Amino acid sequence: MSALSSPSGLEAGDSRVGSLGAAGVSTGERPWTFDALIFDVDGTLADTEELHRQAFNEAFFACGIRWLWGPALYAELLQVTGGKERIAEYISRQQLAAAERGRLLRLIPQIHEAKTRLYRELVAAGHLRPRAGVVRLVNEARTAGLKLAIASTTSPENVTSLLSGFGGDAPHWFDAIATGDIVAKKKPAPDIYNLALERLGIAPQRAIAFEDSAVGVRSSKAAGLFTVATPSLWTIGQDFGAADLVLTSLADPELPLYAIDELRIGATYLGLAQLAALHSAPPGGRVRGGGPK
Repeated sequence: MSALSSPSGLEAGDSRVGSLGAAGVSTGERPWTFDALIFDVDGTLADTEELHRQAFNEAFFACGIRWLWGPALYAELLQVTGGKERIAEYISRQQLAAAERGRLLRLIPQIHEAKTRLYRELVAAGHLRPRAGVVRLVNEARTAGLKLAIASTTSPENVTSLLSGFGGDAPHWFDAIATGDIVAKKKPAPDIYNLALERLGIAPQRAIAFEDSAVGVRSSKAAGLFTVATPSLWTIGQDFGAADLVLTSLADPELPLYAIDELRIGATYLGLAQLAALHSAPPGGRVRGGGPK
């Protein structure tokens, strides 16, 4: 069995598969119509948002602020990308004296620094696991010689912390990591995806994005990427109508897709073969999937 056959659904005799070199990378004609997979982080690679919420609340306490963000409020605040921006948005909603508002706004960098440290401690304690199918698809792409990238508005420290939890060398799986405040405008602007594409050296038509939120989908689509959405528990009710494919997860052989999603993509989990078929289909013939719209 070839290195590609099991995860992707392509058999060794499939005419689309080139010969494999010593490293397992195709040395013949690449069967894909894309050259890279670009992943969002929070909610996409792992369901991180509950840990973020806990870290925010612990940071508020540490900074002497009597705020408590419950799940419903936090789900609403997730419409705002970026931790510092999220805090600023919450402050803007409060009825405060001008002096107190100014004090809290000046505290944002301190709060966010504390939150980032507390979040990394929670991740280091082993409270996070990758979502179904993520590691499998990443390994499949690496074996096939595809490029990998991160496009996230979370901080670089959070990305490194999360990836390290996947395995000691996981941060080195990615050819480009675009994160944090490095771009002028955060999602839903396309800036972070444009930067990832620039660092990869490929055109948007040759990449596939993976997102878990409507804001993220708007960002990747604005950058011109084919986009797969896998909503998390925090984003399940959002509008994913702009996504090219919506699934409950990427899934795995031991954690397969629901029957309705399986029928749409013709497999129990999403692999490179299914992505190739969907990406190469004319836009009008693409199956968007049955997730929230």
